[in-house]
Amino acid sequence: MTLDLLAQPASLDWHLCLARLIRNAGTPAFPGLLEQSLRERIAFDSILVNTYKGRHRPLLIHDDCPAPLRPVWIERYLSEAYLLDPFFAAVQRGLDSGAHRLHELAPDRFEASDYYHHYYRALGLGDEVGLFTRVAPDVVLVVSLGFRRDGARLTRRHFQALRHVAPVMEALLGEYWHWQGSQFQASLEAQEPVEAAFASFGQGLLTTREQEIVRLLLAGHSTKSAARELGISDGTVKVHRKHLYQRLDVSSQSQLFRLFLDHVSLVSRRQSDVATPAR
Repeated sequence: MTLDLLAQPASLDWHLCLARLIRNAGTPAFPGLLEQSLRERIAFDSILVNTYKGRHRPLLIHDDCPAPLRPVWIERYLSEAYLLDPFFAAVQRGLDSGAHRLHELAPDRFEASDYYHHYYRALGLGDEVGLFTRVAPDVVLVVSLGFRRDGARLTRRHFQALRHVAPVMEALLGEYWHWQGSQFQASLEAQEPVEAAFASFGQGLLTTREQEIVRLLLAGHSTKSAARELGISDGTVKVHRKHLYQRLDVSSQSQLFRLFLDHVSLVSRRQSDVATPAR
């Protein structure tokens, strides 16, 4: 069976591609060659290669984003949206290998969340696949392939193919990081986490439990899902949600989302001011 597979013309094409990736795995050109190789086999609409270190902001090392979309797609994600991103949350939970679909990792009400509408809907994205690789004890690299609602369709066969090549991609990405990671380490460590935004959002107004519920609701958890995460009843979550809405003077989750993003922007600006010495 393996011999028949290797004897097929398509197998030669794949192995030539693989040989090229192996030869260039330790060079700066590798991310671009990886994108090209994946595009020749799977019709996706966008690609991002991010590195994650602890709760730090992600560091983008490769993308194909058109200039007009950068404010929404890149800058918004790196400055605020990543805090609610299912891929970021998955890394925090310890996911560090394999190919995974967005819907597999997202909370149960993710597509109804304001984050989904402000980020995924704004870009026209309908699906996303992440190829996860731990490239260092404290660093996970994720190759994200995006699929637009009106563009390329991610089929079950495409996803199965990505799952099958994931171990090879992990080995190649590990080799790339071994030789090229040092140029990103300083920048990655300098990426201040905006995690403080969650800790300080509603400070003095909300209880610790209410802050936890805010985080879960904004990330796309339903009342039931939030209750399961916290080990409390649905009714208790509803009571807390009613109280936190009153204390923050909001009447909807959309207003809560907007208030939170404004707070994140404020925290981010303060961190930038501290990091940039006055002339």
